[in-house]
Amino acid sequence: MKPAKAQVELAASPLPRAPGTSLHRQLFVVLRDEIVRGVYSASGLLPKEESLCERFGVSRITVRRALADLAAQGLVERRHGRGTFVLQDRLPLVRARPSLSLIDSLRQTASETQVQVLRVERVEAPSDVAALLQLAPGEKAVHALRLRSMNGTPVMLSDAWVPEHLGKQVTATSLRKQALYEILMAQGVKFGRVIQEITAELSDPVRAKLMQTEVGAPLLKIVRVLHDPAARPVQYITVTMTPERSRILMDIPGETVNTLSAGQFVHEVAG
Repeated sequence: MKPAKAQVELAASPLPRAPGTSLHRQLFVVLRDEIVRGVYSASGLLPKEESLCERFGVSRITVRRALADLAAQGLVERRHGRGTFVLQDRLPLVRARPSLSLIDSLRQTASETQVQVLRVERVEAPSDVAALLQLAPGEKAVHALRLRSMNGTPVMLSDAWVPEHLGKQVTATSLRKQALYEILMAQGVKFGRVIQEITAELSDPVRAKLMQTEVGAPLLKIVRVLHDPAARPVQYITVTMTPERSRILMDIPGETVNTLSAGQFVHEVAG
C-alpha cells in the first residue's frame, strides 16, 4: 500500500492592514517563509494567483508584486501559462547543528564578512547601557557602530559599547583591521559569562537604509552583555539582522537542558 501524499491545508487568513508595512511585503515574507520551510517542495508549484488572493484577502496586483519580489531574490520562477515554481537549487541548504564556541563564531563572522566602520566615539552611554556595564555617573564609554556585509549585501549591524578604560585601543582604524573582540583580547581581556536576549523590531528609516530593506520590515535583534571571568561587564552589543538573510543557531549542551543555563522565555504582559 502506497503512503498517502502529504496534504498542506492553508486556511484563509486575510493580511492585517497594519500601518508601516505594505501588504505585498507582508505577503512576500509569509510566502518566502513557507518556501524555505519546504511547504511547496512536493510539487514545486505555488498556488495560483486567484488562490493567493482568496487566502490572504488581497488584490491580484498585491500578489503579483509579492511574487515579483520572490523572483527577484531567485526563490521562484514565473513561467507564462504554467504558474510560479520554486527554484529548489536556490533554497538555503539545511545547516548542520552549530558546534562553534562564542569566540570561534565571532572569528568566523569576522572572516566571512567585510566591515564598514560607521562611527566610533567616546561619550556617556544611555542609562540602560550604563547600568548594564556598571558605569559610574558621568563615566564615558567607547561606542562603535559597524555594518558587516557579504558580497556587498548588508547582513549585520553591530552597535557596541565598551567601558572607556577597556576601549583605549578601539578606533575606527583599528576596527577596520580587527574585530572588537580581538582588540579587547589583545589588551588581556578574557571572556566569561554571556547574557543574551533575542527579540524582534521593525526597521526605522536609518536601519532600513543601512540594511537595504524597507521601512517597517521585521528585523532580528540580539542584545548581548559579555563579562570577564570575574563577572565584570566588558561589552554591551546590539546586533540587528534581517530574517531573510540571516538565522540564529544555538547549541545547548544536554547537561544544561533542564537548567536556566539553557535560557528561558520572558513574557511582559500588562496586568
